[in-house]
Amino acid sequence: MGQTSSTYHNPVMVSEVVDFMEPVAGGIIVDGTFGGGGHALALLDRFPEVTVIGIDRDPDAIANAPVHPRLSLVQANFAELMEVVAGERGTEPSDGPHVDGVLLDLGISSHQVDTAERGFSFRRAGPLDMRMGPDTALDASELVNEWDVDRLTSIFHDYGEERFARRIARAIVAARPVDDTEKLAAVVADAIPAAARRPGHPARRIFQALRIAVNDELGALAAGLDAAIGAIRPGGRVVVISYHSLEDRLVKQRFVAGAAGRTFPPDLPVREYGDAAELRLLGRTLPSTKEIEKNPRARSAVLRAAEKVTS
Repeated sequence: MGQTSSTYHNPVMVSEVVDFMEPVAGGIIVDGTFGGGGHALALLDRFPEVTVIGIDRDPDAIANAPVHPRLSLVQANFAELMEVVAGERGTEPSDGPHVDGVLLDLGISSHQVDTAERGFSFRRAGPLDMRMGPDTALDASELVNEWDVDRLTSIFHDYGEERFARRIARAIVAARPVDDTEKLAAVVADAIPAAARRPGHPARRIFQALRIAVNDELGALAAGLDAAIGAIRPGGRVVVISYHSLEDRLVKQRFVAGAAGRTFPPDLPVREYGDAAELRLLGRTLPSTKEIEKNPRARSAVLRAAEKVTS
């Protein structure tokens, strides 16, 4: 047994996650972003009949995971959720849904941010890494020191929603080699006009963009949402916690599409026999003021939940 969940990562909206999962309390729940196991342990503690399959692409999370008789752990990307579940259940991915709930708590863990050598933090000097696991082909140093101005501008604009994306990309290219997170943060800060700086550190959006690009987070999320919805039985629940607008938008769009069912062109003669909706939306939840006061990292969190209604 490694670190406790509270020392490894401070989970967000634990009671809300538990409440949403109560209707499936007798089944199998997949925690696709295990981290420190805070959500999983809360589910195991509240529901004595539940079994949890924990997935995390970070070997550190698996190495530091708590031990529990109703918990199994797999090091993998949650985009591979169907394959992981099939392996744990001794079935094939094509055999159909096998679990009753899926939780995805997106973003990075407190442990990853606070460990300087992982390179996620603009407040701590460390190598330009930002890889969440060994399945990642590139690290942040390769992007920062090898990508041209146009490619850097694209990810800063698309993944960081940064107004000064091109200006920052040019400054980074001019400053090469950029050897660590401290130098990168300084280059970014110097590239943004002081009068235009938003609240918080000026490098926050750039570090977010690099992390998303390094780990293909949005691609993994799109695949993971499809896998989660495909893996759960009718009546099962999918709960997703996101931390920035790009993630939340993708989750919202997938859930809304699932709740609407298949749409057809308006000029199609026969439409009434289209596919029924696969999801029922359960709502959007934000952390309480009290939780934000205790855990400032919860401030940007958005929880969305949906129920599977068809197989």
